[in-house]
Amino acid sequence: MSTFALIDASDVSLNLDGQTILHHVTLQLDAGEMLGLIGPNGAGKSSLLKIIAGILDPTSGNLCLQGRPVRDLPDQDRARRIAYLAQAGTAHWPISVERVVALGRLPHLGSWRNASTADRRVIERALQQTGLVALAGRPFTTLSGGEKARVLLARALAVEPLVMLADEPVAALDLAHQLEVMDLLRAHCDAGGAALVVLHDLRLAAHYCDRLQLLHRGETLATGRPELVISNANLRHAYGVEIRHQAGSLMQAFALTWSKTGE
Repeated sequence: MSTFALIDASDVSLNLDGQTILHHVTLQLDAGEMLGLIGPNGAGKSSLLKIIAGILDPTSGNLCLQGRPVRDLPDQDRARRIAYLAQAGTAHWPISVERVVALGRLPHLGSWRNASTADRRVIERALQQTGLVALAGRPFTTLSGGEKARVLLARALAVEPLVMLADEPVAALDLAHQLEVMDLLRAHCDAGGAALVVLHDLRLAAHYCDRLQLLHRGETLATGRPELVISNANLRHAYGVEIRHQAGSLMQAFALTWSKTGE
């Protein structure tokens, strides 16, 4: 059985316009794992996600997918294995919700065949999972920010990828939809996939993620289980804040204190 990590990014650096965005960052993501990327604005989280997605080329470093250098993979093969969930505000497609979700099947279709019955079932399932069936015919550009975020998640689910890359997937969502999105990402990992998720809400990160990687000024400040990464020393260093909490562990201050009704 293969012992390769699904994603292995080693010593990755990125310089843009003379500015260092990432400096010798190493990251591993295993099957079944949700890894949360946390850190203040400008820490390099989104840039690292874009490098793994193939949107940005690193200045230096190595990136492997299942032990194979990503640069050796055909674009279509990479697109079948990795789905990139962009921030909701970055997409402006003037097409229906259903057609946006159907874009997730393109890596499997190529340029020579139309969507099959099986492809359509995948699209329908993604719409159902994200609660978008009633909005399937609506133009994407008419949706609210939260609705757009769910459409982009459905599109990523329609890829049926090994690895899900999600950049602030709950930023525009209300509490109930935040939990639904995180539950779907968690289910993807529990089914044998993996997810690398940029999060600003440390409560969600601590509750859902197996490990956290804290970036600060383009470097890894800490990585490990949530209870090890979320410490007052790390929070002071990265965010310039300290958490005041009652007697008990610091992690109790980051307990998720709400759930969907009926649970």
